[in-house]
Amino acid sequence: MPLRPDERPSADVRPEFGPPPAAPLIRGGLSPLNRRRLANFRSNRLGSWSFLIFMALFVISLFAELIANDRPIFVSYKGEWLTPVFVDYPEEKFGGFLAVTDFRSEEIRKEIAANGWAIWPPIPFSYDTINENLPTPSPSPPTWMLSDAQCRPVAERLGGTTCADIPWHWLGTDNTTRDVLARVIYGFRISVLFGLILAAVSSAIGVLAGAVQGYFGGWVDLAFQRFIEVWGGIPTLYLIIIISAFIAPGFFVLLGIMLLFSWVALVSVVRAEFLRARNFEYVRAARALGLSNVRIMRVHLLPNAMVATLTFLPFILNGSITTLTSLDFLGFGLPPGSPSLGELLAQGKDNLTAPWLGLTGFAVIAAMLSLLVFAGEAVRDAFDPRKTFA
Repeated sequence: MPLRPDERPSADVRPEFGPPPAAPLIRGGLSPLNRRRLANFRSNRLGSWSFLIFMALFVISLFAELIANDRPIFVSYKGEWLTPVFVDYPEEKFGGFLAVTDFRSEEIRKEIAANGWAIWPPIPFSYDTINENLPTPSPSPPTWMLSDAQCRPVAERLGGTTCADIPWHWLGTDNTTRDVLARVIYGFRISVLFGLILAAVSSAIGVLAGAVQGYFGGWVDLAFQRFIEVWGGIPTLYLIIIISAFIAPGFFVLLGIMLLFSWVALVSVVRAEFLRARNFEYVRAARALGLSNVRIMRVHLLPNAMVATLTFLPFILNGSITTLTSLDFLGFGLPPGSPSLGELLAQGKDNLTAPWLGLTGFAVIAAMLSLLVFAGEAVRDAFDPRKTFA
């Protein structure tokens, strides 16, 4: 029998039996459960710092055009503000005749200096800039490893005498005179963007497929399982090699091919979560109340399954980046000339007398994957029920 309003316990009095009242949510804040998860994430110092370092490097790489470019960021020319990084200006604006201005030419530099000024990026080379004024044959070692005698011929052409008077290549150049540091910055961005898109889309497809299997079960689950067994047995690498013989490989072509197979990784995890939870009492109660299957799956079952998904997501990202690097190393990845860490490793293998190529590629890839692994361990600690509900 329901209690009258004057007989109901006050809000600060806990009943003798029954679960404690749920903690109220603060508008615009985190729930107590998410606060505990965040505390567990921060308690893993190595993982949390790895996540922050990785995100800082990724955000910096998003502005690669402002960091490494063979065009000025801003140009003030005859009272007019120009942004060559974003706009292709014809050379006739500076008294020339070419369709696109080459800001590295001495004539254009002198013309801008005589009628204004320019702000250059810290690294005056883009990922595809060809430098014809190298002090040593290509691949040229890092400038800080050269002597003034080696730099003098190039420095004298530029009006100087020492290595300090020429543009520096901090990590040297590759076998086509392109700056290694600029290619590393652009290659890091492409690798992470490829991995993020592939991991996000494949996770969404995998979660949907696993949810349908686990929730409905029966012949739906059996048919999906047989299909996944056949589909997962197709050799992805051989398929990419065959397709590359007919279609020029590119960013979106590779992304589409990899999406055909990468979604299988999360299906089994989500399927197990839905199989376990579909017969819980609160799910049966939701069915009895007439809620649709879609609403039950989305509102009541998916949040529990997302815990396992978020735990696996950093490792899926790690695998996506490794796949792109491997394909580029084998020559079946991005088009020739694209900034790629795998292509840098391949150049290091082909140029053993230029150790800075292989060492740079290995160091960047090892650091990137290590940061992701450590961050993944912190995410796993954050969603570990033994730590969250302890």
